[in-house]
Amino acid sequence: MTTLGPIGLASSYPYTDDAAVVADEAQRVESLGFSTLWRSGNLPMLDAAVRATARIQVATGIIPVDSVPATDVIATYRSLQRDHPGRFVVGLGGAHGARPLKTLNAYLDALDDAGIAPDSRVLAALGPNMLALARDRADGAYPFLVTPSYVADARAALGDKTLAVLVMVMPTTDREAARRAAAAPLDFLTKVGGYRRNLLRQGFSESDIDDVRDRMLDGITAWGELDSIATRVAEYRAAGADQVVVRLLGTDDEHAWQARLAEALIG
Repeated sequence: MTTLGPIGLASSYPYTDDAAVVADEAQRVESLGFSTLWRSGNLPMLDAAVRATARIQVATGIIPVDSVPATDVIATYRSLQRDHPGRFVVGLGGAHGARPLKTLNAYLDALDDAGIAPDSRVLAALGPNMLALARDRADGAYPFLVTPSYVADARAALGDKTLAVLVMVMPTTDREAARRAAAAPLDFLTKVGGYRRNLLRQGFSESDIDDVRDRMLDGITAWGELDSIATRVAEYRAAGADQVVVRLLGTDDEHAWQARLAEALIG
C-alpha cells in the first residue's frame, strides 16, 4: 500500500520542461519536510524530481490516460523503481469520451500486465463510480475541489484505501484577494463536466460556482491567517484525508510561504 505522509505540496512549476528548475524545487520541498511533491503528468520532469532527491515521494497529479501511452508510464516506473524504489506514485486520470471507465480499466490492465501493482497508483476520482474504481483497482483516490463533508463520504466509500485531497490555499486575510486567486483555476476546471457535476452534488448552486460565491470559496479552499489555514487543513484530515496536498495560490513569495506552511502544518 502507498503510504503518504500527512502533508503534500503541489508543484509551483507543474508545466515547466526545465529539469534544473524541477530538481531545485524537489530538493527544496524535500528539505522542508513535505511528504510528497505532486507534479503534472510530464514524465521526464517527474523523473528529474525523483532523481534529484533522496526520500520524498513524487506523485503525478495527474497522468492523462487519453494522451500519455501506458508504455511510457511503464518505462518510467520500471526505471525509477529500479533506482529509487517506492518513490514514484502513479497518479492517473483524464479519461474522457463516451466510456471513460472502460478507457481507464484498459489502461490499468496494461499496468497490471507490466507488473505495476495497484498499490503503487492512485486515481483522480470524484463521483461514486470513479471512487469505486480507485478502491478496487488502485491504492486510492486523489480528489480536488471538495469539502470536508465530501471527504468523509469518500473515506467511507474507499474503506482503508489512500485518500489524498488537493486543496487550494491562499495565505491572505482579504476575501476578495482569495476569491481572485481561486477564480482562475476554478474558471478553467468548472468548465470540465466532472468537476462541475461534483460541485453540484456537494450542494453548490450554479451561481455559487460561476461567481465563486463566499459559500463555495469557504467550502472548498483554505485561506486567511496561518492559524486559520492550519485549522482548515486539520478539518480535512479529521474528515478522513490521509494526506492534504497544498496548492499555494495568491502570493508573490511562494518559497517563503512554503516554509511557513511546512512549519505550521508539519512542525
